[in-house]
Amino acid sequence: MMKAVVFDLDDTLLWDKKSVKEAFVLTCQAATDKYDVNPDELEEAVREAARELYASYETYEFTKMIGINPFEGLWGDFTDKIDKSFRAMKEIVPTYRKEAWTIGLQKLGIDDPAYGAELGELFPANRRKSPFVYEDTFKVLDELKKDYQLVLLTNGSPSLQNEKLDMTPELVPYFDYIVVSGAYGRGKPDPSIFEHVLTLVDATKEESIMVGDNLHTDILGSNRIGMNNVWINRDGKQIVDDIQPSYEIKELTELPALLQQLK
Repeated sequence: MMKAVVFDLDDTLLWDKKSVKEAFVLTCQAATDKYDVNPDELEEAVREAARELYASYETYEFTKMIGINPFEGLWGDFTDKIDKSFRAMKEIVPTYRKEAWTIGLQKLGIDDPAYGAELGELFPANRRKSPFVYEDTFKVLDELKKDYQLVLLTNGSPSLQNEKLDMTPELVPYFDYIVVSGAYGRGKPDPSIFEHVLTLVDATKEESIMVGDNLHTDILGSNRIGMNNVWINRDGKQIVDDIQPSYEIKELTELPALLQQLK
């Protein structure tokens, strides 16, 4: 008997990739208005610079372990005081934002650090204006809430994940528990965070199922404790690294029927 459904947040319920894309579009458009650059080329240059810079910081191993990506670093403030690595990130990110955009401009032949700094602050403002939720999210949660305990299990910084939830406050009441990796101390796919969730819901791995979009975190992590999972594969991606989900769906709307079958 299935008791608990555990959901990932970003790109499972919230359409984070679209929010980031929209913030890039708006910010690069501002640069185009000023310097007549190709906005797509600028976005690619900044994304590349951001990834390289992010991997160069002392906090990189921590961010990988907790599950915080470079583009969250471009807009999060990381005011979490619970770990010295979060405190280090808080110091790093203002310079990181400025440098990512400055280097991006330089790759297109524009040397203007002051404007790079301006774009570095415009991007977070644009990201905060662009919360997107998948259109089937609330319908599915409504359907499942009456029959299951629902848990949100998200990688990231508590301050940033809570800010995302504050932007879409109607999500929060659906969940019996919200677990953020940065508050727990380890991120998916670490098996211990999945075990922690089972303790919260007082259910066995056979009575619980993980739903997420990411093979390397949601699916691999739940596989490690022998917990069933559902890979939501909206973009028709291929299986990689031989990480095999228990079930695969294309849309969240397929989930209630799948859970009925499992009964």
